[in-house]
Amino acid sequence: MQTDRGSQRYWVAELCFPQQNNSCQKPLQHQSNIILISLILSCISLLTVTLNLLVIISISHFRQLHTSTNLLLLSLAVADLLVGLLLMPLQIVVINGCWFLGRVICGLFYYASFILTSASVGTIVLISVDRYVAICDPLCYPTKVTNRRVKISVCLCWCCSILYNGVILHSFLENPDVFNTCYGECVVVIDFVLGVIDVALTFFCSISTIVVLYVRIFLVAVSQARAMRSHITAVSVQGSFRVTAKKSEIKAARTLGVLVVVFLVCFCPYFYPSLSGEDLSSDVTFSIFGVWLLYCNSCINPVIYTFFYPWFRKSVKLIVTLQILQPDSCDAHIM
Repeated sequence: MQTDRGSQRYWVAELCFPQQNNSCQKPLQHQSNIILISLILSCISLLTVTLNLLVIISISHFRQLHTSTNLLLLSLAVADLLVGLLLMPLQIVVINGCWFLGRVICGLFYYASFILTSASVGTIVLISVDRYVAICDPLCYPTKVTNRRVKISVCLCWCCSILYNGVILHSFLENPDVFNTCYGECVVVIDFVLGVIDVALTFFCSISTIVVLYVRIFLVAVSQARAMRSHITAVSVQGSFRVTAKKSEIKAARTLGVLVVVFLVCFCPYFYPSLSGEDLSSDVTFSIFGVWLLYCNSCINPVIYTFFYPWFRKSVKLIVTLQILQPDSCDAHIM
């Protein structure tokens, strides 16, 4: 709050809860900047929810899209939808530096944030494994990767995320105020040992697995592409089908490769303080940037589908025009 006294101007810090003696102070920010940032972030949140909802409806409604790979994309879209629906709005609420939603919501907010992050990472690993088997062992892919096994893997991924983060945040969930220095704050601090374990499992092990698998996928895909070019003159129906199938698998691998690269770009800044050993907790700008870049990954994923998957564009057209309400629309030819 700006105050005039004669010719002098000075700033008086506002309190989050003026009636509380131990209330936190609001950071000195221009109200116009807060409104503009909140508006931009609200648009990102709305776009994230809308796009991921379209992905979920598409894969759930059209039977032709009920493939193992798309079931993994469905799991990722659910996580992304919850980020846009739950986490982004709460981050917008605290853009002014104050937490008004109480200790219970504070605990649930961080718990949900950790769960969705772990579930997203786990799903990306499953997607990498799926593409690895499809490209490197295509003959056994239909028997090794079935819809039933994929559903079980997805359920295990989410259950493990819930249990794992429950252990990591056990002390915090019992007392969400334990790390707060003033009233109107929502802060979580992970024990050093648990933090090292979390970074090792969530980042190093997962990212290493993803990178190794995609390097292998890339090498095999390149060799298959060369083989297809050398046999492109094949005229038999069976041969043409095999060439088309290989092209489809390689295209899917390339698309999901882009998905993984974007995932790494969005996640690395979030984990950078832990990886570098630097204490950046006091750097509010960097913290906000890391969190929102992480969240924006949930908005970028369905955009990647739009550019690389023709079936997504076709299904969105049917959804927007309400043709999915017609009888037998679930059997429409999408792919």
